[in-house]
Amino acid sequence: MIIPSIQYGARTFASVDKRHLMKFMWNFGYKGIRSVNLFKKRMKQGEYFPPFIYISILNSCNLRCQGCWVDVDKPQVKIDLENLNKIVNDAKAHGNSFFGVLGGEPFMHPDLMDFFAAHPDCFFQVFTNGQMITQKKAKQLRQIGNVTPLISIEGTKVVANERRGGKDVLNRTLRGLDACLDNRILTGVATSLCQTNIDDLLTEDWLRHLIKKGVHYAWYHTYRPVGPQIHDELALTPEQARKVRQFVVDMRAKLPLGIIDAYYDGEGRALCPMSTGISHHISPTGAIEPCPIIQVATDNIADNDYSIYETLTKSEFLKDFRETSAKHTRGCIVLERPDLVKALAEKHGAKDTTIRKTAIAELDSMTPRNSQWLPTGEEIPEKHPVYRWAKKYWFNDFGAYDELEKESELRNHS
Repeated sequence: MIIPSIQYGARTFASVDKRHLMKFMWNFGYKGIRSVNLFKKRMKQGEYFPPFIYISILNSCNLRCQGCWVDVDKPQVKIDLENLNKIVNDAKAHGNSFFGVLGGEPFMHPDLMDFFAAHPDCFFQVFTNGQMITQKKAKQLRQIGNVTPLISIEGTKVVANERRGGKDVLNRTLRGLDACLDNRILTGVATSLCQTNIDDLLTEDWLRHLIKKGVHYAWYHTYRPVGPQIHDELALTPEQARKVRQFVVDMRAKLPLGIIDAYYDGEGRALCPMSTGISHHISPTGAIEPCPIIQVATDNIADNDYSIYETLTKSEFLKDFRETSAKHTRGCIVLERPDLVKALAEKHGAKDTTIRKTAIAELDSMTPRNSQWLPTGEEIPEKHPVYRWAKKYWFNDFGAYDELEKESELRNHS
């Protein structure tokens, strides 16, 4: 474990622009830890303001992926630069420094680079298919210095075309990936694991290929069968979900590569970032949603004179969502209990935040299924001491599931 960690540190230091790396270490590392500590302090006072906010800045995209829940085929809706700056400035005023930027395809937003440049005291992770990142665009990102592209690769040539609804998808994406690496930008690769790509991409050979190319980190999501075209046939089985968790834990301890996950604590217990309150999502319409795949909301960035801090800390809808979700599962409430999502929306009079206006009907059509939760006693703890230590203090359940655990213990004793 020690040797891969040293190799990873040396490889990253040698391959990333030093100014860019320092911004990452300061704005994401030091200030990100400070943001989580502020979150824990506020939480004790009954205030929930997520240290990590994810913003879908527009709905447009150049691809048509299977199972996409974003209205990429509808007229463009976007958050303009002025309001993007209002969101970030208000969050910064309350200690935040890290933001996830999603779409659609974020690089289709005309003001994206100006947005990044306006906040040199922040760090942004942009979720992208990479196809619009040219050498010129990558050079701009290096000059701005506060962005890490997370480039989505969904399979081999044939599978990538099928999964993403385009032609020559993999090669076009790899050109964007190479442009980022050529310009010495901290760069990651994300994969939404499903039935058609798990055998190709959940492998040590694939991760070693990424390392050889110079990629700095990988992020395995699991396919969520939601949206207007659910594609149930792509969803992972419970056995495959367990396989993913075991693989990630093993590879973290073996390879000189950062591997991110957002679904487990250091002891291997499942969690949902929305349920813990550590992250929420803003849609292209400005709606403040529990998470990207829960497309109903009662609140908007325009509320309270664009003070998202005031809106989020006072939202009864988000509070009820967090508590209800944590009471019923450590996994994903959307996949396991779509009926509860619908009930919460109806209880609070939440509006459908999609352009297609079919979010409730889609919940009705869903069949409850497994998510990331593993049965008690089957958890897979972190092997790598650094990951385990970091999760202990800055990425855990923050006590969100205490009531659920107590009820479980009572059932076991009885």
